Amino acid sequence: MEKYELLSMMDEPLLEKLFGFCYSRTNDSYEAQELCSDIVYALIRAARSDGEIQSVYPFVWRIARNVYADYCRRRRQRSEQFYEGDAEEVLACLAQGRDGEEDARDADLLAAVYRQISFLTKAYREIMILFYLDGLSAAEIAARQEISETAVWQRLFSARRKVRKEVVEMNEMNETGAKPVAFKPIEYSIIGMGNVSWGDPRTVCTRQFSRHVLWLCRRRPMSAAEIAKELNVPTLYVEEELELLAAGENGQYGLVRRRNSGKYGVNFILFDQKTMKEANRIYQEQIPKICRVLIDFLARHREAYLAFPYRNRNPEWNRILWQQLTVMADAFRVQVEKILKEQYFAGEGEVERPFSVFGYVGRNEGFDRGWNGVYAEHLCGYSRVEAVNVHCRYLRPRFWSGWNLATDPQLQLALRAIDGLGISALTEREKEQAAKAVESGYLYREGEMLYTRILVHDKKEEAGLFEVSRRLRDGYFDREAKEAAGKMAELIRRTVPPYLMAEWRFANELAGLPVVNGVAEAFIEQGILIPPAGGVGTEGCWMSVEPEKESGM
Repeated sequence: MEKYELLSMMDEPLLEKLFGFCYSRTNDSYEAQELCSDIVYALIRAARSDGEIQSVYPFVWRIARNVYADYCRRRRQRSEQFYEGDAEEVLACLAQGRDGEEDARDADLLAAVYRQISFLTKAYREIMILFYLDGLSAAEIAARQEISETAVWQRLFSARRKVRKEVVEMNEMNETGAKPVAFKPIEYSIIGMGNVSWGDPRTVCTRQFSRHVLWLCRRRPMSAAEIAKELNVPTLYVEEELELLAAGENGQYGLVRRRNSGKYGVNFILFDQKTMKEANRIYQEQIPKICRVLIDFLARHREAYLAFPYRNRNPEWNRILWQQLTVMADAFRVQVEKILKEQYFAGEGEVERPFSVFGYVGRNEGFDRGWNGVYAEHLCGYSRVEAVNVHCRYLRPRFWSGWNLATDPQLQLALRAIDGLGISALTEREKEQAAKAVESGYLYREGEMLYTRILVHDKKEEAGLFEVSRRLRDGYFDREAKEAAGKMAELIRRTVPPYLMAEWRFANELAGLPVVNGVAEAFIEQGILIPPAGGVGTEGCWMSVEPEKESGM
């Protein structure tokens, strides 16, 4: 008969006979199953080769005996790896050698076994350690792990087979099997939005190891074992890293999430460079149109901006524009977001958490823009002072989290000079600080008086500060916003994992990052905005003040 006809004869009775052959020659049913699988595999390979078989059963048993002989030879060579007696005997067997060469070989083998055990997932790794290293019986392990003895033996069998396979492959590969762990640098730009004091998951993603784990989870959900194999790092470390990344800073919001499958996926919008560029182009192609709308709007509403009750003696138009720039430029993105919510993602809902992050692969990419603020209480006659600044490519940030207003003498002089401050009332040291404040843009001088150059308003007027600019969100970009929203919806559906679809608006935030700098650049080129020299100044800065309450008699 032809060899390929052998496949039709591999029925259940033959398999039972093969298993009986294996069971009588091995220690337990698990080893018997393994040996039987090897014999069946050899028979399938033989059936796929050319030629004829004169007598079927002698041929089958000849292959079975040959496979068993190879099995015995391998078992003798590596018996120390799979000895199921006392753990001390296993280690002693591995450590003993007849000469220096054997000692080195056994030491390498022991290291290889330990390494492969470390690559097992937690459930299998613990069983191997308890059985082989701690010397516990299957019954003791079952009691400790609260599982059945059958489960213990099954895990031992699977773990032992995996360790054997990996060690054999490593030995065959020699030096190439022990490749070193080396991470190519990955940079992320991750932006936060909301109340950062609630918990910032970015704080646990500072090492390159963390970033590589995050990147793998971004490409597709992966298990700890899969990540360990990909990065050539023991699973133990990957499991610990995944726990940290999933917990985040507060234990409630992390950069990865555990899926129902037991695998981990990225837990926030993270664009790769290609997707980021594609998303940005959707907004960048609209910037000339956005600028035309804004320029016309400013011409029509200049008096409305100047009518806001600033505390300054002479509020400068250039400073008002820098203050309003971010809200004006963001009006287009807000209108796109409204269309996305109503027409494309109405059924997806939105996330509700105090703080959220979103980002992209890369470093800054020229999207430097932001909004910072700090406050102080009971300073220079005011119960509360808030100092705020916007920053972009043309403005460096002046205030940031942690800035102590009580130790900023120039800003304190600006507070005192809101209604005018006589130079003659200053001490010599204060005059020196005042000169620096004039130079840096906090103050300006008229005769013998100093006045505050930074925009200032009363806290009670806060609600109306951006009232005029917010009108741009209502219908000023209808056609352009609809066009951009359609393109953004298609990109989001194509690139964002389904389980993250509720975070769609953060994808839109990323797409709109270039607009503020694009508008600023266009306004500067047309002479509408004047930037500070070198980006260092107090343009884009303002303060809100709340007077101390007078105590009643």
